[in-house]
Amino acid sequence: MTFSDLKITKQFLEAIEAAGYTTPTEIQEKAIPRILAGQDVIGIAQTGTGKTAAYLLPLLQLLKYAQGTDPRCLILVPTKELVVQVEKSVAQLAVNTDLRWAALYGGIGPKAQAEKLQSGVDLIVSTPGRFLELYMRGEIPAKKIKHIVLDECDRMMDMGFWPQLRDVQEKFPQKKQQLLFSATFPEKVEKLADNFLLFPTRIEVTPQATPATTVAQYIYETANFRVKLDLLEKLLSDESFARVMVFVRTKEEATQIFKYLERKSVGEMRLLHSNKGQNARINAIDDFKGGDVRILISTDVSARGIDVFEVSHVINFNIPSHYEDYVHRIGRTGRAFKTGVAISFMDASEKYHVKKIEQLIRQFIDRKPLPENVGEFETPKPEFQEQMREIDRQKRLEDPEFKGAFHEKKRKPSAKPAKKNTPTNKTKRSSPGKKGKTFKTSYRKKS
Repeated sequence: MTFSDLKITKQFLEAIEAAGYTTPTEIQEKAIPRILAGQDVIGIAQTGTGKTAAYLLPLLQLLKYAQGTDPRCLILVPTKELVVQVEKSVAQLAVNTDLRWAALYGGIGPKAQAEKLQSGVDLIVSTPGRFLELYMRGEIPAKKIKHIVLDECDRMMDMGFWPQLRDVQEKFPQKKQQLLFSATFPEKVEKLADNFLLFPTRIEVTPQATPATTVAQYIYETANFRVKLDLLEKLLSDESFARVMVFVRTKEEATQIFKYLERKSVGEMRLLHSNKGQNARINAIDDFKGGDVRILISTDVSARGIDVFEVSHVINFNIPSHYEDYVHRIGRTGRAFKTGVAISFMDASEKYHVKKIEQLIRQFIDRKPLPENVGEFETPKPEFQEQMREIDRQKRLEDPEFKGAFHEKKRKPSAKPAKKNTPTNKTKRSSPGKKGKTFKTSYRKKS
């Protein structure tokens, strides 16, 4: 099948050809005709399979050309990085049209974004929070919005956007087309779909939470944080790791790893987490995409905001406790049907999470022995105790009666005979004296 068979018009066919697309992916084949027909759609597909183009192409074609000043289409995504990513795809596909769009996100002042809206737009790409902020200020007229896309819904729900999404829905006319796209479809996303979509068509091109078949996955078992650091350094010294994303659980660990690798001179690096300014984050991603940066160390803030075809390796320094995040992390490699490698480091407290991830993706992840040049480091007592506490917590999740390794049984006090009051001295009471006076008790020893 070709894009022409999907009834895509000439102006968009030329943009598709200029972008280097040849044939539609499976999600595009199934979603584009239904969206063009005006149906509500739930699209479930693994990352890197063209979900963004699957909804952008038909929506841009339905919008056709610039019209009035009020927006007619809204695309909501969870992060600033995704707003930037989707906006670039809009610019790429709408290059032969006069359609206007605006990208709205936090981290910068809303004044310039409000001015852009006042000049007239047909399409908005936004995070839920910034959209509501500008709407409440009267900057966004919503009565003409007839197409709404909720992209990366599972991530939005994980980030606590349910109240904002509910508020957003109340601002629009009842008659509208709504599209929901995600790589996974957990219960909370199903609840979202039930509340907002009207008789949707569900398109699931692969079983949900299925990693791309082009990604090779394996795990190294490590004892502690120090072993992970040494292993990471040794892997990055291999030149076959051409463009690498390293995912870390917290921004504090990300900073610590960055400083360690910086001292080891393993290559040009950038650090990406929520404390970084918006311009710094965008510049880091652009440098990574352009090939000026070989290594990008990031928290999950960018797990879904980077669309780089040439990522050769993804390294999970920590196993994510939100198991769907594993699918999105490793989805940064093996995109557009190119091959990639996903490597995870696992200590004793993370085996439980790996087991749950394997259940989610319905496959076993191969284990590899540590390279011989990786050092052996004793686990510090605080880290060991933290691992044990986490293992206890996991066991309690499986068995609420489990008491834990640090549980101490209270000892019952032993029954001891009560002490008898056996005074050695006899007490002789004095005779009562005059009223108002007191007399002390006298003690006398036997002679």
